[in-house]
Amino acid sequence: MQTLRFLAATALAALLGACQSAPPAPGATAMSLRVATFNTSLYSPEAGGLVARLEAGDERARKIAAVIQRQRPDVLLLNEFDYDPEGRAADLFARDYLGVGQFGEQAIAYPHRYFAPVNTGVPSGLDLDRNGVVATEGRERGNDAWGYGLHPGQYGMLVLSMHPIDEASARTFQLLRWSTMPRARAPVDPATGEPWYTPEVWSQLRLSSKSHWDLPVRTPLGMVHLLAAHPTPPVFDGPERRNAARNHDEIRLWAEYVSEGDKPWLCDDNGRCGGLPAGERFVIVGDYNADPADGGSLPGTIQQLLEHPRVLRHASPRSEGALDAADGPGNAGHRSSPAHDTAQFGRNGNYRVDYVLPSVGFTVQDSGVFWPAPGQPGAEWLDATDHRMVWLDLAN
Repeated sequence: MQTLRFLAATALAALLGACQSAPPAPGATAMSLRVATFNTSLYSPEAGGLVARLEAGDERARKIAAVIQRQRPDVLLLNEFDYDPEGRAADLFARDYLGVGQFGEQAIAYPHRYFAPVNTGVPSGLDLDRNGVVATEGRERGNDAWGYGLHPGQYGMLVLSMHPIDEASARTFQLLRWSTMPRARAPVDPATGEPWYTPEVWSQLRLSSKSHWDLPVRTPLGMVHLLAAHPTPPVFDGPERRNAARNHDEIRLWAEYVSEGDKPWLCDDNGRCGGLPAGERFVIVGDYNADPADGGSLPGTIQQLLEHPRVLRHASPRSEGALDAADGPGNAGHRSSPAHDTAQFGRNGNYRVDYVLPSVGFTVQDSGVFWPAPGQPGAEWLDATDHRMVWLDLAN
């Protein structure tokens, strides 16, 4: 199936080939690689809903496409892009939105893409929220799915790339059980001191709320492993903090994956076990729902990646728009620098939750968050999603 998707994507790119001749975004060079992550909020509460929206013509999707056309990343992860097995939504977005200049921007074509099933909306058959029933409809059904979602594939992921993705070597961790992680943060019921999940549930519960992907990409800088994920928000739970614990360990999964040592428990969906070999270069991308100092994540959660010895130390991406929005509701008392925020959650405040984290061995030529201040070009596109694109220009 992935081969068929690849061929379809290549054929579509051939039709749109003229779009690829567009010049790189300002600041990028012929020998740099622009890697970006963007939570697009292109999801629907109904199965097939995103396809219907894109077929009908969707103003929010046009604005998302305009941001991509303005920034022109070489490799891009889209979070919250609903998955459908045939890739119809990806086809429509590529052809009718990216393939058409939006709001004066120049069209862009990506000859390579990757999408795969995720855990959101997939029924577990278990009472995961402990309300006494295995729900079959509504939000309660979502609570009892392997990852919260109203239908299989809601809040999925899509990778777009100018460079070939080695799908034969790709690794996914959709099925990895949380309990297999050594020293996993198993939630505890504070009222009783007992494990919050029953042994039956804990032994089956999947760690990844969507999935974790290791996608080797053949770039002009050499092979780069794109490590993509979208951990659950560390909220919408109770005093047991089960979502915060899961968020912590979903992030820890990548920290373990890029650490030295034998890891027989870390097995992908094809049964291959172990982490990323030393010497391989990577870029961690995604909406990780964890701010370094603010918000609901457990202390030290994102620091597992930011302070990892294999992750490059570099200046954090920033924007003028985030600074301008720092006085908005919900931001009082925040400790993180507002210039580095990447998401605006209304009255709940602004946070840095979206990351592009390269491994040592790269240099960062430039970086940024696409968050124009009011009155600047592109500011009118920001209402399409509550997140902002984060990008880095990498070189050897």
